[in-house]
Amino acid sequence: MTHVIRKAVADDAGKLAELAAVTFPLACPPSSLPEDIAAHLTNTLSERHFRAYLSDPEVSILVIDHAGALRGYSLLVDRPAQDPEVASALSILPSAELSKCYVHPDHHGLGAAAELMRASIASAAATGAAGIWLGVNSENARAIRFYEKSGFRRVGTKSFQLGTTVEHDFVMERALGS
Repeated sequence: MTHVIRKAVADDAGKLAELAAVTFPLACPPSSLPEDIAAHLTNTLSERHFRAYLSDPEVSILVIDHAGALRGYSLLVDRPAQDPEVASALSILPSAELSKCYVHPDHHGLGAAAELMRASIASAAATGAAGIWLGVNSENARAIRFYEKSGFRRVGTKSFQLGTTVEHDFVMERALGS
């Protein structure tokens, strides 16, 4: 199945928030509290936040558009890592962050994630970055395998505040270009 991947536009903000509400909980450890997930969705992945991301010149959002319905998205940040744990772990600079990369569960196993990843990597490379990095929950084995298959390797760890809980993420990076 070929998926249409395009840059998100302001009108996508509400659909992105709806998609995030479905996909973000899937990336959380089973021990995550529902109220912590809900707080993160409200404080980071709401329609208002997606509007702000879409208006930020250093942020690029790609979406999988399936007959007008959004079935996946990635969010790239083209600025140096702000987190000291991340900055000290990265070795390929300058580096863009793949902040979010999610596919609706109805599209898992259909190649959508691989297509979105290829488009995200190409988008990051187009910014002039030499590398791309991401954080992934250390308990999310499925995502870690996917990122390794996509050429990322573990280079460090970082903490991630999910509501009242501190989660532990692996920092992974890969080179861009040839």
